[in-house]
Amino acid sequence: MKPGDEAILEITDVAYGGAGLARHEGRVVFVPFTLPGETVRARVTKVTRGWMQARVAEVLTASPDRIAPPCPWFGRCGGCAYQHIAYPRQLEIKTRQVSEALRRIGKFPEPPVEPARPSPQHYGYRNRITVHVHPPRVGFHGVDPRELVDVEECLLAAEPVNAALQALRSKRRLRPGPATLRAHHEHGGFRQVNDEAAEILAAVVAEMAGTGDTLLDAYCGAGFFAKRLRGQFTRMVGIDWDARSTESARRGAETGELYLTGDAADLLPTALAEHAPSVVLLDPPSQGVAPAVIDALLERVVPRLVYVSCDPATLSRDAARLAARYTLRRVVPVDMFPQTASIETAALFAA
Repeated sequence: MKPGDEAILEITDVAYGGAGLARHEGRVVFVPFTLPGETVRARVTKVTRGWMQARVAEVLTASPDRIAPPCPWFGRCGGCAYQHIAYPRQLEIKTRQVSEALRRIGKFPEPPVEPARPSPQHYGYRNRITVHVHPPRVGFHGVDPRELVDVEECLLAAEPVNAALQALRSKRRLRPGPATLRAHHEHGGFRQVNDEAAEILAAVVAEMAGTGDTLLDAYCGAGFFAKRLRGQFTRMVGIDWDARSTESARRGAETGELYLTGDAADLLPTALAEHAPSVVLLDPPSQGVAPAVIDALLERVVPRLVYVSCDPATLSRDAARLAARYTLRRVVPVDMFPQTASIETAALFAA
């Protein structure tokens, strides 16, 4: 097979990232915008030694879970991967992807993954978006990254964000480059993009954390979790590298709240020794927990770890290392990003 060739493919799965999976001539074929159980005629776009990529030319047999995507730019815009899939099936796919990552990467034969918690809103949930300006176009990078898709509104964005998009588009002079449009302007530091789903995630984390003397929140940001868990612990110690975030966390801090600015890899060993936490909360960026942080947690074991992840692969990698001293008890995906391939997950480890 070479680029431009066509083949009839049976889709058997959906990979993390959103593409359907098929096999042809001994190679895995990634076919975006397809569903398990579908038969498609696809045109090959890329060939490597071990896998191929293809684009749907025609859906020959459609899944009963296939629906008409409401966005006119779906399939060209690179933001959404699942608008063609009924929402309950999206949740099933994401739950299975977390389980599969923990089995394949983490080597957990039967990972304790619970069904993904749905987002209250399937559209209109994003409190911020980043668009790219290339006058006269304003929009998102496309499925083809060389294309900038000019969009008039984003169906995932909340009304105030789309109003800001319209205001930007109406300017006579547009400054080229990225532009972040927000529904909230009062916040300093990182904020979850889906407010309602973020509260569901916080409730899951609170349940996993339980109660105790001290909670050590590594990667605490502006204190999103620490502030909500304040009543469950006597003391809260947060660590974050971003000074703006920790300064925001300190504003309105109560007695017993301490926020430290610095790299978790540098500060965590001392914090573990000085504060002897009942629970350590980890909410790292997509690249996962720094190796030095895991080393510190393996050297000084704490009763419970709660790990919040935005990437099942790095969660699984880190879970495999933590398994040397901790048992994986619960894994709960929370759908922070409906219609997209992204997955947020909370995991509980116990010593």
